[in-house]
Amino acid sequence: MTRLSHKRYRLIFILILAVAPFAAQALTPSQVFDKVKDTVVVIKSLNAKGEPLGQGSGVMLPTGKVATNCHVVKDGARFQAGRDNSFVPATLFAADADKDICLLQADKLTGTPAQLGKAGTLKVGEAVYAVGAPQGLELSLSNGLVSQLRGGTPPLIQTTAAISQGSSGGGLFDSEARLVGFTTYYYKDGQSLNFAMPVEWLSEIKPGKLTTKSTVRSQLDWATESLALMKSENWAKLRDFALLGIQANPLNDWAWSDLGFAYAQLNLLTDAVDAYRQALRINSDAADYWFSLGYSYSRLNRHNEAIDSYRNAIRINPKHISSFYFLGNSYKDINLHIESIDSYRKALRINPDHSGAWSGLGHVYLERQRYEDAIDAYRQALRLDPQDASKWALLGGSYSKMNNYIEAIEALNRSLRIEPKNAIVLNLLVLTYYRSGNSSAALETVKSLKPLDPTRANELTYMIMQR
Repeated sequence: MTRLSHKRYRLIFILILAVAPFAAQALTPSQVFDKVKDTVVVIKSLNAKGEPLGQGSGVMLPTGKVATNCHVVKDGARFQAGRDNSFVPATLFAADADKDICLLQADKLTGTPAQLGKAGTLKVGEAVYAVGAPQGLELSLSNGLVSQLRGGTPPLIQTTAAISQGSSGGGLFDSEARLVGFTTYYYKDGQSLNFAMPVEWLSEIKPGKLTTKSTVRSQLDWATESLALMKSENWAKLRDFALLGIQANPLNDWAWSDLGFAYAQLNLLTDAVDAYRQALRINSDAADYWFSLGYSYSRLNRHNEAIDSYRNAIRINPKHISSFYFLGNSYKDINLHIESIDSYRKALRINPDHSGAWSGLGHVYLERQRYEDAIDAYRQALRLDPQDASKWALLGGSYSKMNNYIEAIEALNRSLRIEPKNAIVLNLLVLTYYRSGNSSAALETVKSLKPLDPTRANELTYMIMQR
């Protein structure tokens, strides 16, 4: 190959790299563990005499410090950091009891600092990995998913990845082995709740002494308490709890959001709107707040304001699938069918198995008399949710509109096997049998309709007998 050819191919290779960067590949759990095993350490808390008080986990940072939970070190006078049987002295460098993140200085500690990621880029359902040293034993890895993102930006992370008590202060890593949070074990009302504080909070931790008895409830405490109230569906208590949080700190956007959620569940929708708007005045970059505001507007039939809210949520998070789905609903409610179809389609590009979006498409296509498209959409929805009687009924209605009575009757009967006493579906099945020319089957079906709607059953009987 000539010198010119070498240069040409080298230039082509550079151009390819420039215009087509390599996509990041998700690592396997074992690969994540191999990358971070020299990053996570054991933290020992000792009294003034050097006697052990407790222990947890910690993560080595690019700054040279080691991060852990403040509750791991709060009672200690002296500290050690290390792994296996090799430990070095550590001193408290910075603390924030409210965020439950403390930084230790351990100059002689060896290992590999974590590569920092961002909790703010996580999505619900994304794979994450918790690495810690339970009870000071060898490092363990537990994999799970992001189950909820609490608050604004950055969010508190709730995960299905198991976190044992001795693993508090360890690392939560994404699928590229980047540190996204600091794990903590929280036990409440007979259940363990697995959380991680976002790694972005590190920038807010200031050097200083840890206050062992804080009179301020930590952000983790607020989040777990409100989550427990949501799970118990005690909306009045959630409202009162959120109001206490706002009284303690009027700039607590989480508390305003929880208040909005409580009001919405109590059907005080105007109050919910006011609470969500206040949360957004404090933190306008929280997509979930915009979505919740939009949903409250939707329930008030204030569709244009709902649409604006959903659009804001999508502007912040272009993959906020719930906003695309409910945006489609809002457009449908004001008969903007083209926009509605577009929104449902965008939701399905994010998740092709979103049953609600397929149903929404079916409804719009049915209204626009695009019956074949409606049938395709309802069949997709039923593939995902085959026990939904209403979808079978709508599929049957769509077939009936195309005079495909065999398929219509089959779909309507599937609906009735799930909900046998649905007068509307029975009425439609009678009419479908009648239009198909099967008068005997129509009369037989009227018998099932009569106990539910005798007037309509008599009308249909008369109509059939006149044929």
